[in-house]
Amino acid sequence: MANRPIAGAIDEYLSHLAVERGLAANTLASYRRDLRRYSAYLEERKVDAVTDITEGDVADFLAHLREGDEEHVALSAPSAARTLVAARGFHRFALREGIVETDVAAAVRPPSQPRRLPKALPVESVEALLESAGAPGTALAVRDRALLEMLYGTGARISEAVGLDIDDLDLDASQVLLRGKGGRERVVPVGSFAADALVRYLTSVRPTLVSTRTATGAVFLNSRGGRLSRQSAWAVLTKAARGAGIDRAVSPHTLRHSYATHLLDGGADVRVVQELLGHASVTTTQVYTLVTIDRLREVYATAHPRARA
Repeated sequence: MANRPIAGAIDEYLSHLAVERGLAANTLASYRRDLRRYSAYLEERKVDAVTDITEGDVADFLAHLREGDEEHVALSAPSAARTLVAARGFHRFALREGIVETDVAAAVRPPSQPRRLPKALPVESVEALLESAGAPGTALAVRDRALLEMLYGTGARISEAVGLDIDDLDLDASQVLLRGKGGRERVVPVGSFAADALVRYLTSVRPTLVSTRTATGAVFLNSRGGRLSRQSAWAVLTKAARGAGIDRAVSPHTLRHSYATHLLDGGADVRVVQELLGHASVTTTQVYTLVTIDRLREVYATAHPRARA
């Protein structure tokens, strides 16, 4: 088997990613940067051909990424994992193309990343945010309040909320049909606060926004009568958070996190929350239980007479 130079093989791999895989320019640039780092590391170790790379070289490269040296700053676990993923992809390509007989990177695993807990808002902050969105002023404030009440009252993803059509609402039965990831549909209950906000918007504001030129069955409309975009919905939330004096980053998913966390805090079963959120696996939902356990520890530490000396 020919001793293919590493630099040339990497160029072949990058061409494969660009032409056959059709990766976006930014993604391709990231791969190129990470593989240059890998190539430079191997060059320092006097490894010139792809067939000369060993599993130990790959493992040592990962350790180098995490530990750094006098010339290179140590990378965080996510950054090191991303760089190793690029190297592992290169070695899979080399095996598939017959450049090597074995994949020496197959057994080298990316570093585990710390589990990030969802950042839920306290109930009081959510209430302040909703009040801020509906502050008297314009007709669009009524729409904005209905939108945010909908997000928090149903746990809908932002794409599900702006994708709602009138026929998806059944406010007489206090429920709504949401279309989630992978085309999965679910019917979820709508609380009285969200239902009242929706009725007010649908009866007094939406008719004034409807345009014959951009006729649509969308629930949430922009000022021109078209369907409200995800970006515009995000802007609504950002403005409301600012008006409520919330000094941390708030995204549409923050309301979804808050919905799940507050349900679990109130005693809801994790399986029920899984169905309400539209998670395919309960494992995804269980991350929210970690948030509530932290809160339970806090309450226990301050309330139980034997919690601490």
